[in-house]
Amino acid sequence: MRDAVFGDFDAIARIYSHYVENALATFEEVPSSADDLRARHAAIAAAGLPYLVAELDGVVTGYAYASAYRPRSAYRHTIEDSVYIADGFGCRGIGLALLSALIERCERGPWRQMIAVIGNSGNAGSISLHARLGFEHVGVLRDVGFKHGRWVDTVLMQRALKSASDVAA
Repeated sequence: MRDAVFGDFDAIARIYSHYVENALATFEEVPSSADDLRARHAAIAAAGLPYLVAELDGVVTGYAYASAYRPRSAYRHTIEDSVYIADGFGCRGIGLALLSALIERCERGPWRQMIAVIGNSGNAGSISLHARLGFEHVGVLRDVGFKHGRWVDTVLMQRALKSASDVAA
């Protein structure tokens, strides 16, 4: 695992486009350009949050990042994770390695809670990954998205990064 750099975003855009066009893991319906994703990365980096990539033989095979959970200041100690693996590279431990590294980096920061907003209640791989790393199922928002001609749930999972006494308000 390493921090994402400018040159990674063509590969990241290809990975993300697969999920936008073919899956329910994201509710975006139009693929983002590499430049759009670079701008998102810049905002994430400016907030001091990690954005990581996984490589196999010099090829970016996945990425993960943390972002603000909500923009209102009362949520400043809560972040949301995102993890995407290149098509054809699932079930190789890449997601586990990325999310583990992301959690470790975020535990060193000023954040207290990490939220997973998982598109599609049938996304067993993501739900299982998050549960394996200590996320608890806290709810389902039913039929909140409409994509690929169907209504889609989101699953909410949550993991503490620190106790309340360890975070300066």
